[in-house]
Amino acid sequence: MSAQLAENPEPMIPITKPMIGDEEVTATAAVLRSGWITQGARVEEFERAFAAYVGAQYACAVSSCTAALHLALLAAGVGPGDEVITASHSFIATANAIRYCGATPVFADVQPDTFNLDPATVEAAVSQRTRAILCVHQMGMPCDLAALLDISRRHRLPLIEDAACAIGSEIRLGDEWERIGRPRGEIACFSFHPRKLVTTGDGGMLTTDNAEWDRRFRLWRQHAMSVTDSARHGAARVVFESYPELGYNYRMTDIQAAVGVEQLKRLPDMLRRRRSLAERYRTLLAEIPGLGLPCEPEWARSNWQSFCVRLPSGCGQRRVMQLLLDEGVASRRGIMCSHREAAYPPGTWTCGGGARGCDCRPGSCRRLRQSEAAQDQTIILPLFPQMTYAEQDRVAAALRRALGY
Repeated sequence: MSAQLAENPEPMIPITKPMIGDEEVTATAAVLRSGWITQGARVEEFERAFAAYVGAQYACAVSSCTAALHLALLAAGVGPGDEVITASHSFIATANAIRYCGATPVFADVQPDTFNLDPATVEAAVSQRTRAILCVHQMGMPCDLAALLDISRRHRLPLIEDAACAIGSEIRLGDEWERIGRPRGEIACFSFHPRKLVTTGDGGMLTTDNAEWDRRFRLWRQHAMSVTDSARHGAARVVFESYPELGYNYRMTDIQAAVGVEQLKRLPDMLRRRRSLAERYRTLLAEIPGLGLPCEPEWARSNWQSFCVRLPSGCGQRRVMQLLLDEGVASRRGIMCSHREAAYPPGTWTCGGGARGCDCRPGSCRRLRQSEAAQDQTIILPLFPQMTYAEQDRVAAALRRALGY
């Protein structure tokens, strides 16, 4: 611990903080007392509430957003030898889910202002082997769905949305505002990790309007078992299950779902507070020379899962983060790029250029310059509903000092 931090009497301001109250505790205790704690009635209740909130016909709860992405790609028919266009500038789970299917991620670059996939780079990456497009609503900011839907339809490719961070975010398509998760593409996938607005500790959700795909998700998430636990438990006669195909252990528990039901009730208030704090950050940070503030297109309403700023030219990212930490302010570096990780050596991905490969040096790709710049030049500042104005003032003041202003 640095001497400066040791002398700082004020508590650390975390990057985020889950909003959990007595309602979640009571709901969890009720499940524990019921004797049924695995996937059951509370999962079904959470699914119904979630589908109603986003405007989808079906919602299927699973163990994580990674599991959701995997099942979504399987339903879309992605398999060995296929390619899926996606962002390298995303948590590594996005690309991993493609490789779980035996397919190859084709990384397209992002836009410098929203950090979301650039539709022009997606279009350029389409090949005869492309089986799907996997877009990301990065940090809760909706991506350009209208443009991506146009590309997917012209090339007859399913569009899957990695909406891990985007519960509560909205997009205007035509004259209508709608919530992310109403399937404009084929499937949207959500996360309930503690850094997300709605948390169940961990967990995920798939939303779709395709009844057959929803049926497959429910089969696959429970080892493809032909009869669910609850159906077998409630049967008046002995039931023997069968396993007609390969499945997975991707279930959510009733304990988690009980928390999720209560979290959804909190979501409107959390959104209002996050949007208010994001707007206040804009005012507090507007006068810092060279600091790039996040861009919200006129057709998008972010849930502000993260508030990401681009540092002025010449500022060392690690140095600024350390100076913030020394003042008791947590931060995170810009979103990672999967193609720079050791888990993604040459041959495990492409950038869609030339002969479908990348001849750049390891850890760098000239076709992904915006993605790399976003990782290297940005930091994420604390933002959570319980954040006070005094804490936000501390963050802004500490950032000014770290940047020399």
